[in-house]
Amino acid sequence: MKLIFKMSVLLLALLLPSLATAHDFEVDGIYYNINGNEATVTYKGSYETVYDNEYSGFVVIPATVTYNGTTYPVTSIGDKAFYECTGLTGIDIPNSVTAIGDGAFLDCTGLTSIDIPNSVTTIGLNAFWGCTGLTSIVIPNSVTKISDYAFFNCPELTSIVIPNTVTSIGVSAFQGCTGLTSIVIPNSVTNIGDFAFQGCAGLTNIVIPDSLTSISLGTFWDCTSLTSIVIPNSVTNIGSYAFQGCTGLTSIVIPNSVTNIGDYAFQGCAGLTSIVIPESLTYIKSGTFSSCTGLTSIVIPNSVTEIGSGAFAGCSGLTSVTIGNSVTSIGYQAFDGCTGLTSIVIPNSVTYIGGRAFYDCTGLTSISIPHSVTAIGDETFYECTGLNSVVIGNSVTSIGKRAFDGCTGLTSIVIGNSVTSIGFNAFFNCPELTSIVVESGNLIYDSRNNCNAIIETASNTLLLGGKNTIIPNSVTAIGYYGFYAFYNCTGLTSVVIPKSVTAIGIYAFYNCTGLTDVYCYIADLSRVSNGDKQFYLENGDYSGRTLHVLQGTADAYRADENWNPYFGQIVDDLKPDVPGDVNGDREVNIADVNAVIDIILGGNDDAAAADVNGDGEINIADINAVIDIILNGTQN
Repeated sequence: MKLIFKMSVLLLALLLPSLATAHDFEVDGIYYNINGNEATVTYKGSYETVYDNEYSGFVVIPATVTYNGTTYPVTSIGDKAFYECTGLTGIDIPNSVTAIGDGAFLDCTGLTSIDIPNSVTTIGLNAFWGCTGLTSIVIPNSVTKISDYAFFNCPELTSIVIPNTVTSIGVSAFQGCTGLTSIVIPNSVTNIGDFAFQGCAGLTNIVIPDSLTSISLGTFWDCTSLTSIVIPNSVTNIGSYAFQGCTGLTSIVIPNSVTNIGDYAFQGCAGLTSIVIPESLTYIKSGTFSSCTGLTSIVIPNSVTEIGSGAFAGCSGLTSVTIGNSVTSIGYQAFDGCTGLTSIVIPNSVTYIGGRAFYDCTGLTSISIPHSVTAIGDETFYECTGLNSVVIGNSVTSIGKRAFDGCTGLTSIVIGNSVTSIGFNAFFNCPELTSIVVESGNLIYDSRNNCNAIIETASNTLLLGGKNTIIPNSVTAIGYYGFYAFYNCTGLTSVVIPKSVTAIGIYAFYNCTGLTDVYCYIADLSRVSNGDKQFYLENGDYSGRTLHVLQGTADAYRADENWNPYFGQIVDDLKPDVPGDVNGDREVNIADVNAVIDIILGGNDDAAAADVNGDGEINIADINAVIDIILNGTQN
C-alpha cells in the first residue's frame, strides 16, 4: 500500500502543471529559454499544459540558434519540453545537446523512434514515460545512468541497447514495457532499481551480470514470459516481489551467495516445478513461494531456522516437504492450501506452529506433534479432511480455536497430559471421531471411564464427544463454553443422558442425522438449562428418532419446546436408577464392586453413584452395600 501511495503521489506530481517561467524566445516554431550563454529547448508559454501539441510532425532541433543578434549553442532539452505532444512523430537531436530533462518526452504517444546522440550524458527522470508508440531506442555510450521511470509504460518498445558505460538502471525504468522480448544488461551495471522491469510480459530471457550484488524490490514482477534465469554468485540479496507472478518461469538457480530472499519473491510462479533453497539462507520469509502451484517437492535445508507466514501457501501441487532440523518456527498459513501434501514430518526443533499453518491441507492423512511444540495455533489444521489420526505431545499446553475444525475424516485423537487450554470448537465438525483419549495425569481435562470424550474435570462438563461416546454419570453439562459437543456427529446412533446432567448447550447434538434413540434419565426438567437447537436436524425430519424417558415423565417432555419438536415419538419406557449401579450399565455385579474400589484408590469413576449407602463418603461400607445388593437380588 505504501509503494502504491508513493507512486500515486509521483504520478500526480508529474501531471500537475509545474511553476515554470515563460519561454524566452521562439525561432522557427521551437521555443527556448536562455541559460547563461546557452539555450534550452522548452515548451510554449509559462506552463507545459497551456498549449496542446505545440510541437507536431518531425521536429529538427538546430545545434545553434540566433536571437537578438546573439548565437546560442543548444545544449539541452528542458524539463517537459515536449510534454504530451501526441502529434510529435520524430525528432532530430543535434550533437550539441548534452542533457535530456525530466519528462522531456512524457506521453508523446506518436513518437515511434528517436536517435540520441553521443553527446548526451544525462537522460532525465520520466524522460520517455508513456511513449506508447516508441518501438526502439539506442542509448549512447556517453550515458552512465538510466534514470527512474525513463521508459515507463512504453509497451511497443521491442528493442533497446544498453551500453557498457551505464552503471545504474533506475526505479521502474522499463516498467510496463510489455513488448520488450530480450535485453542485455552489461557488466558495468552495479545497481538496478525497484520495479525496473515490472510488467515486461514479453521478456523471455535476461542475463544478470556478475557486477550485480542485489536484485531489487519487484525487479521482474509479472514478467510472465520469462522461462529461466541464472542468478550469479555475486548476488547476496533477492528483494521482495522480485519474481512475483513470473508464471512462465520453470527453472531458476539460486547460488549459495544469497543470504536473503524477500517477502513474496517467487509468489505465483506457477510454472516452477522445483527449486533448490541454498544453505546460506536462514529464514524463508512471508509468501516467498506462495501459489507456486507447479512445485511438487521442497527440501528446507538445516541452515533455515524459520518458515515465515504463508511461505508455501497455495502450493497445491506440493506432495513432499522435508523440514530441516534447525527450524524452530512454522509461521501463520505457512502451508495453507497445500492440498496435495499427504504427509509431513515436523522435527523436534520446532517449538511453534502458527495459526492456519496447515489450513485446508486436504491430502494430509496423519501428523504427530513433536514434544518440542508448546502451542497449536488457531485453525492450524482447519479442514484437513484427509487427516485420520492426531497425537498431541505432552509438551503442548494449548490447542487454539478451531485448530482441527472440519477434519471430517478424523477418527482418533490423543491429547497429552500437559494441555491446559482447548480453544473454542477446536475439534468442531469432526463427525467420524471414534476414539478420544486424554492421557492420564492431565489436571484440566479427562476421559474418565474410557468414555471417548473430553471432559473438563473441575466443572464435569463434556466438551467433545464422538460416535462411540458413553456419557459418564458424573457429567453435569454437555457442550457448554462455546463447545458444540456432538455437532454434526452423523455416526452417533444412540446416546444415554444421565440424571446428573443439568445443562445441555447450544447445538449440542445439532444435525446428528444418524441419531435414532436418546435415553434420558433426567426426571425433573425444571432444573435443566437448555441451549438453542440442541437436537436440531437440518432436513427437519424427526420421524425416525425416539426419545426414551423415565416412567411417568413423558408428558413433561412432550410439553417442553426444547425436547418435543426434535423427536418423532417420546416414550416413557425407562426404569429409575438401579441402586448399586456404579458404572452405569444398568446392572449390579462385580464390575460395580471394582468401580467403587477404583474410586477409593483414586480413579475417575462416578463418585456420586459410588456412595451406595448414602452416607456422603466412599469407603469399604459402599463395597459391602454393593455386595449386599448382588447377594440379596434387590436390583431393579
